[in-house]
Amino acid sequence: MKNQSSSSPDAQPPVISAIRYLLRPLIRLLLSHGISFQVFSELVKAAYVKVAETEFRLASKAQTDSRISLLTGIHRREISRLRTEPATGINLSQHSSMSALLLTIWSGDPEYLDKHGSPVPLPRLANKEGGPSFEAMVQSVSKDFRSRVVLDEWLRQGIVTLDGEDRVHLASDAFVQPQDTEEKIFYLGQNIHDHLAATVHNLAGYKPPFLERCVYYDKLSADSAKELEEYSRLAGMRALHSVNKRAVELQKHDHGQLDAVYRTNFGVYNFSEAEVTDETSAN
Repeated sequence: MKNQSSSSPDAQPPVISAIRYLLRPLIRLLLSHGISFQVFSELVKAAYVKVAETEFRLASKAQTDSRISLLTGIHRREISRLRTEPATGINLSQHSSMSALLLTIWSGDPEYLDKHGSPVPLPRLANKEGGPSFEAMVQSVSKDFRSRVVLDEWLRQGIVTLDGEDRVHLASDAFVQPQDTEEKIFYLGQNIHDHLAATVHNLAGYKPPFLERCVYYDKLSADSAKELEEYSRLAGMRALHSVNKRAVELQKHDHGQLDAVYRTNFGVYNFSEAEVTDETSAN
C-alpha cells in the first residue's frame, strides 16, 4: 500500500522545497518568452541524459542507455535518441563577444585607467603620437570591425557618450550592465549556471568550497529597501571593478602558459520585493 504521507508537501525533503521555489522565476521567464511546458520538458529531459552520461559514470565502465535509464527514469528509447542529438549552446555573436572584451579592457587595463582606477575618456581617433584611443583599442581586439561601427552601436545602447572634444566616455556601470538582448540572454545562462554550480558544489561537501554568500533582511520599509538597493549597487560596483582589474593583470601574466585553461566568474546581485503574507493576501 502506498504511503500517503510521502506525497504530501510537508513530507518532501528540503531540496524539493528549494527547487519548487527557485523554479518560479524560471517559469516566469519561460512563459514570458512563449516557451511551453512541452518544450521545457524536452530541454529538461535532454539535460538529465547529458548530466547522467558525463558526470555519473562508473569507473572503467561504459555509460550504457540502461544505466542512464536507471539513473534518470527516462525510457531507453528516448535516451538513445537524445544521446545522438547534437548539443547546442548559447554563444555570443562575434560582435557581442568583442564588445564584452573591449569593456573588460577599458575597465581593467591600467593603460585605460586614471589614478583612481576609473576608465579614462578616450580620443575617438588614434593620433600620431600614439597613446590610448578608442580607435586603437578596437583595432587591438579585432580588425574585422571599424571603430566607428562599434561606437555608433554603443552610443545607441547608452554604453558611451561623446563630448564636444571628440572624446568617448564610458558609462559608469557599462562593463557589468549588458544592454543588448543577446548579451543579457547569454549572461542569464552563464551567471545563473555558475551561481547554482557553486552552490551545488558546496552542498555536496567538496573542498575547498566556492565563495557563495549573501546578506538577507526582512521587515524593511519600501524606503529602506530602496536605500539598501542603492548602497548595494555602489558597494557591488567597487568590488567588481577591483576584481576586474586584478583579473586583467593575471590574464596578461598567464598568457601563453600551458595550464591557462581555467575560467572564473565573480558577480553580485540585489533583489527586493514585498513579502506576501496571509494578512496581505486577504486584503
